[in-house]
Amino acid sequence: MSLDENALTSTDAPAALARAGQVANAAAAAGCFTDYRERKAPNTLRRQATELARFADFLAAAAIPAAPTGHALAHDPPAWRGVTWGLVAAFVRWLLGQGYAVGTVNLALSTVKTYAGLAASAGVLDPGELVLLRAVRGYGHTEGQRVDAGRPVTRTGAKKAQAVPVTPSQAAALKRQPATAQGRRDALLICLLLDHGLRVGELARLTVADFDLAAGELRFYRPKVAKTQTHRLTPDTLRALRAYIDAGDAPAMGPLLRASRKGGALTNAGLTARAITGRVRDLGAVGGLAGLSAHDLRHAWATRAARNGTPVDRLQDAGGWASPAMPLRYVAAAQIANEGVRLDA
Repeated sequence: MSLDENALTSTDAPAALARAGQVANAAAAAGCFTDYRERKAPNTLRRQATELARFADFLAAAAIPAAPTGHALAHDPPAWRGVTWGLVAAFVRWLLGQGYAVGTVNLALSTVKTYAGLAASAGVLDPGELVLLRAVRGYGHTEGQRVDAGRPVTRTGAKKAQAVPVTPSQAAALKRQPATAQGRRDALLICLLLDHGLRVGELARLTVADFDLAAGELRFYRPKVAKTQTHRLTPDTLRALRAYIDAGDAPAMGPLLRASRKGGALTNAGLTARAITGRVRDLGAVGGLAGLSAHDLRHAWATRAARNGTPVDRLQDAGGWASPAMPLRYVAAAQIANEGVRLDA
């Protein structure tokens, strides 16, 4: 659709403007889903696809005639016709009954509300229904604990309820790896996770060219926030990097971390995110940290930073978070509740 070029020069200017506005509204409504999705990161879209697929599963389980698919809910405004606040509230209860974590339920509810709002903008959902739908609430931390206490299954999926805690002595032990090609690579891998809070996908993307050894810096891209950052390497990371390079273990170009065979010999292929996850788990098991993940090491990094007084804005930037919500959790958890309380005169 396009605006009539003569509409605004008509002798009946108010009527022409009204017609032009209606045409513009129709065009915006038709493209609102596409416009929204074009602005989102691939990881966000993948997560939303999973959550909308669950909503579609719920609608099918509720015997809704011609229930839409998750793909339709993500791309086609008409797929939302007939969705009500009561269905969304029932979806939340259904997820809890299926054993999904409270955090997962909250994210799914947020996604459904977002796309319902887009559908309302497209004229598919009644604005009054949208108001009621947006009033469906998720669960706060304390509320979530009460809900979990009253249901037999509180988590579905492989994601852990709590991060594996890593003490300073355990962190130091993880950094001490054998003086072998694989050991030097592992020491660098651990330092980048423990000292810089990288996500596993960010670590897998690193190349040799991302490092400036002379300046002691790492410049890398964070896809989740579409941002390129520079980190000053910690002494441990710089030492591990130099050992990896000086021994001839690092490739001349391409992916920084080389994959390895069962015997420990490094290959020319890069270490994938999945392989990094497996390697961290194996190294953790050796050190008595069962179930250790790369995210646990990022959690340990953020926890240590918060406990040492890192301001929220600096922690947010260094960790590559889009909002202060997550770093605020680490800061709040690190606070001493009775700091400043005086019991003596």
